[in-house]
Amino acid sequence: MKKQLFALLFVLVPFAAMAAPAADVPYSMTPDLNDQASLQRGMQLYTNYCMSCHSLEHHRFARSAEDLGMPQDLVEQNLIFSSELAFNDQMHSAMTSEDGANWFGAAAPDLTLHGRLRGGDWIYSYLLTFYRDPNRDTGVNNAVFDMVAMPNVLEPLQGVQERVCSQSDRPIEGAELDPLTGKYQSCDVLQVTRPGSMEPEEFEEAVYDLTNFLVYVGEPSKLQAQALAPKVLLFIFIFGVIAYLLKREYWRDIH
Repeated sequence: MKKQLFALLFVLVPFAAMAAPAADVPYSMTPDLNDQASLQRGMQLYTNYCMSCHSLEHHRFARSAEDLGMPQDLVEQNLIFSSELAFNDQMHSAMTSEDGANWFGAAAPDLTLHGRLRGGDWIYSYLLTFYRDPNRDTGVNNAVFDMVAMPNVLEPLQGVQERVCSQSDRPIEGAELDPLTGKYQSCDVLQVTRPGSMEPEEFEEAVYDLTNFLVYVGEPSKLQAQALAPKVLLFIFIFGVIAYLLKREYWRDIH
């Protein structure tokens, strides 16, 4: 019995760790796996801005196309940029681990399970909080992941973001709330000082879509499970009624 219990814990603990909530982050998002348009836009952003370095080795183009309602020819024309990749292939990046280590000091991780490992809030906050740091080789740092090796690949969309002295509606660690303005005064506020191609609200929506896609990739079968759940519940209800009526019929003869 003890061996069986230990084996069960050995299996469940890693999954519990993956499902653990992320540490305190400045932004939050609620994934919506039923929003196909958001997931499609997120996949487009991923293939255009992330996939050159980060692979999704345990996920295939074909699986996303099936789940997200995208025709094969559309995926092949707009989302597959390498002649070495085909529709049914896994989503491998163009950069090798060795090149990543040489260029950035660390190999770019595979992101297939990152949505489950980190959680949507962490990824969303991470992508929104890159800022200029001249002391870093890449010229940027990150408020969620200090001393990050990754450059801000979304800077053309967001613009140049810097730490400035300003007021913020969001709570900032170490800053006090000004009772007159109802805002937090700090010299640790992230602010876009040179606009990109997107407005701030538009960029936040784009990052939401990208994060939403990564959460979906971490557990793509969840879409099928959600679609199947009402049928399962209906079956259990009908089976329960039949079982109850059958039990009552049997017990009538006994009494």
